Amino acid sequence: METSAGGRVWRHGSEFELLRRSMSFAVLAFVAMVPLLVVVAAIDPLDRAGFERWIINGMGLEDSAAAESVRDLFSSPQQVIDTTSVLSAVLLAFFGVTFAASVQTGYEKIWDLPPSRTRHKVWRQVVWLAVLTLYLFAEVESEEMLRSGAPQTVAYVVLTLVFGFLFFWWAQHFLLTGRMPWPALLPGAVATVVGLAGLRGFSYFVFSPLLVSSTRSYGPAGTLLIVQSWFIGVGFVVYGGSLFGHHVYRWTTPAVR
Repeated sequence: METSAGGRVWRHGSEFELLRRSMSFAVLAFVAMVPLLVVVAAIDPLDRAGFERWIINGMGLEDSAAAESVRDLFSSPQQVIDTTSVLSAVLLAFFGVTFAASVQTGYEKIWDLPPSRTRHKVWRQVVWLAVLTLYLFAEVESEEMLRSGAPQTVAYVVLTLVFGFLFFWWAQHFLLTGRMPWPALLPGAVATVVGLAGLRGFSYFVFSPLLVSSTRSYGPAGTLLIVQSWFIGVGFVVYGGSLFGHHVYRWTTPAVR
């Protein structure tokens, strides 16, 4: 089995500790990244609907009870603005950069690259964090603008797939400081977008009813458990997509086998 293509991917995933890193991704995302995004969503000049709408959009929650469970998990946008100082905003941005550093380290390990020099790291992590925030913001706003009618829905799906692909293709190349050629990273970007689409479908059919039942049984803690499980899935797809793309590149490029 280990000599087969699937066996090599499995062995690489085991060596990379994909599940453990996905769990670390979820914890760090919720601790370091989500608070920053909560503030960004609260100051949204177009529609201060709050970060809960970002989660509802990402999980593809259509059930009103499941969506309401997520809304109850976060403070209102006005309350977030009233309680956020300049110092706390700076600290949130700093913690967000630590999340970017974790993703960068994961990509480097997947591609067996040494850590990049410190002077190349920090500014790239800051830029990646800013672009990620803009990407998520644009996705949520486009879903709000294109939510009615079949043509608008098709346009939203196409835009989500295209911009998702472009973001993850660029993100790998940028965080790896250009040490891998663009063609090598293309399969990973495709795999990541396909995986996220699959995770959205899984969330719709599995996480949505689980949110309702878990909230009824355990209250906000039950809601948080399901949302955190979804973040683990996101981490698994982000790292797993890049890992799979790494092997696709090796299979299709004889010189690097």
